[in-house]
Amino acid sequence: MSERVNLDKKSPAPGTEPDGTKGGEPGKSGGGTSPVAAAKAEAVLPALGPMGMLRWAWTQLTSMRTALFLLLMLAVAAVPGSLFPQRPANPSIVTQYIKDNPDYGKILDSLQLYDVYSSAWFSAIYILLFISLIGCVVPRAIAHYKAMRSQPPRTPARLSRLPEYGTLVIPAGAGIPASRAITDAAGLLKKRGYRVDVRDRDGARPSIGAERGFLREVGNLVFHTSLIGVLVSVAVGGLFGYSGQRILVEGDTFVNTLVGYDQFTPGTNFQSSQLQPYSVQLDKFEITFDRESQGKNGQPIDFRADVTTRDAPDAPAKTEVLKVNDPLTLGGTSMYLTGNGYAPVVTIRDGAGNVAMQGPVVAKLQGDNYYSSAVIKVPDAKPDQLAFAGFFLPTAFITEEGVSFSGDPELFNPQLTLNSYYGDLGLDDGSPQNVFELDVEKLTPLNARNLDAGGITLSPGASYTLPDGKGSISFDGVKRYIGVDIHHNPGQLYALIFALLAVAGLVTSLYVNRRRVWVRTGTHQDGRTMVEYGLLARGEDHRLAGEAAAVRRLLAGAWDLDDGGSQSAPSGGADNDRADTRLPGAGAGAGAEQAAPGHPAADFIQSTAGSSESKKEQ
Repeated sequence: MSERVNLDKKSPAPGTEPDGTKGGEPGKSGGGTSPVAAAKAEAVLPALGPMGMLRWAWTQLTSMRTALFLLLMLAVAAVPGSLFPQRPANPSIVTQYIKDNPDYGKILDSLQLYDVYSSAWFSAIYILLFISLIGCVVPRAIAHYKAMRSQPPRTPARLSRLPEYGTLVIPAGAGIPASRAITDAAGLLKKRGYRVDVRDRDGARPSIGAERGFLREVGNLVFHTSLIGVLVSVAVGGLFGYSGQRILVEGDTFVNTLVGYDQFTPGTNFQSSQLQPYSVQLDKFEITFDRESQGKNGQPIDFRADVTTRDAPDAPAKTEVLKVNDPLTLGGTSMYLTGNGYAPVVTIRDGAGNVAMQGPVVAKLQGDNYYSSAVIKVPDAKPDQLAFAGFFLPTAFITEEGVSFSGDPELFNPQLTLNSYYGDLGLDDGSPQNVFELDVEKLTPLNARNLDAGGITLSPGASYTLPDGKGSISFDGVKRYIGVDIHHNPGQLYALIFALLAVAGLVTSLYVNRRRVWVRTGTHQDGRTMVEYGLLARGEDHRLAGEAAAVRRLLAGAWDLDDGGSQSAPSGGADNDRADTRLPGAGAGAGAEQAAPGHPAADFIQSTAGSSESKKEQ
C-alpha cells in the first residue's frame, strides 16, 4: 500500500560496493574485474576539436553571466579615464604630466592610459560586451517567438499540486453541462488577457490550458536590445562627434570652422567636412543682478545673450537669444552658455609710437564681484616686446592699507591695475602658451608697486606712458564676453530613446507576471457539474493568490454561484485524484455515491491537506 522504498533491502551489504564488488581495491571482485569498472577503464572521451572548442567559446561568451561580467569590466576600465589626464581633451596637460613624472609617465603612455576610451583594451571589452549581448538576445528572442506561437502546456493530471487550486460546484438544476462550463471559462479567461486552448471539449472531462504574461519576456528582450542600442549610439557619438569651446566678446563673430575654436576635441573618425559653416555674432550680453534682497544683493539672477545667426554664409540673418539651460541649435550642434566676464578695451603703442595692439582683453574671473585677472601680451611691439599682468575691478574700492578690491559686480567704478614688462615673450618659436598666464622669469619689469615707477592704475579714458620710452597704454572702455560650449553628438538622440526604452522594458519585466491557468470540468452522477482550477507562475509571483481569487470570482459570477456552495482548497492541499474519482468513469467510491444532490461541495471533495497519505502522494 505504501509507495516508500525499503532502503534496507536495496542498500549494499557491508564491505560491498554498489556495483556488486567487494570493498578493497577498486574494480576487483574475487580476483576479477567488474563489467562497470572495465567499461570505465576502456572508455575514451572524444576529442573536442577546433569546431567544438569554438562552439564552447561561443556558448561561454553569449551567456548572461559573461555579459554582466563584461559590463562590470567596462565600468572598471573607465576608471583610469578620470584618474589620468586624457590626450583627446588636452594634449598639453598630458605632455606636461609625462615631463613631471618621467619615471612612470612613459609607462602609462605605453599602456594607453592617456587614451583610455580609444585604447585597444577598452575597445576589446566594449566589442566583446556588444557581441555577448547580441548573442544573448537573439536566441532568446527566437525562443520567445516560438513560445508565443505554441499552445499552452497540457493540463496536469493533478491540479491540486499547483500553488493555487480551487473547486466550484454548479448545481444540477442550473442546466450547465461540462462542455458549456468549459466554454464559458474559456471566454472569461480570454477577456482577462489569457491565450486559451480548449482540450476535449465534447469529452467526459474537458479542460482548458491558458497562459498570459508574454510581455514580461518582451520587456526583458526590449531592455537588453536597448542596451545594445545605447552602446551603438555612444559608439557613434564617440566616432563622429566633436566638441569645442569659444570665448565671444560683444561684437565678435564665431564661424564653425577649425580655426574658429579656442579649444577643439574631435571624435575618433572626425572629418573637417562634417563642420557646417554657420556663424554666430554676439550683439549684446546682459546680466540681471539681485538688488532687492539684503543677503544676496549683487548676486546674478539672469543671463541673456542677444546673437545674430546664419545657417550658411549666404543664408538670411536671424536674431536669437542664448540663455543658461536654453542652448542654440545650429548645423547639428548645440551651443551652451557656460561663462561670462568683462573684457577691458586697451590700446598699446610701442617705443616708435606705432599701435602694437588694440582691442578687448578677456579678463579671467578670480573672485567675488567679478574680480578678474588680466594678462596682455604684445609680441609686435618694437624694439622690445611688451607684456602686462594685473587685475580688473568693475567697482574699485581701496582699503586703508591701500589694497584694492571689487565692491560690486556692475561697472560703477571700473579700474585696471597692471604691472608692465619687456623682453622676449617666447612666442616666436611657436611654442603654445596659456593666454591667461604670463611667465615673467625671462622678462624685465618696468612697472610694479615695489619699483620706483610704481604700478599702473587706469580708469576708462585714461592713458599711461611706460618708463624708458618703451611705449604707452590707454584704457578705452569695457565690453562683456561670454564663454560657450559647442557639442555635436549624432548618437545623442538615439541614446536617449534607447535609454527610455530600456527603462520601459525593465519596468515591464518587473511588473508583468507570466502565469498559467488550467480548468477542468466534469459531470457528477447526481447531475452536478464539477469544476476545478489551478494556477502556476513562472518565477516568483506574490500576486498569484490575488489572481486565483479574481479567476474564482469571474467563474462564480458567470454561473451565479455563491461561495458558500463552492470550495477553495489550500495551496497544494486537496488531492485531485480524490476529486477525480468522484466523476463518472473514474472509479467513483462509496463516499461519492452517498452524496445528496444539493449537498455543499464539501461532500464532493474531501480535502486531505495535512494527512499522512496526502503528504506521501505529493
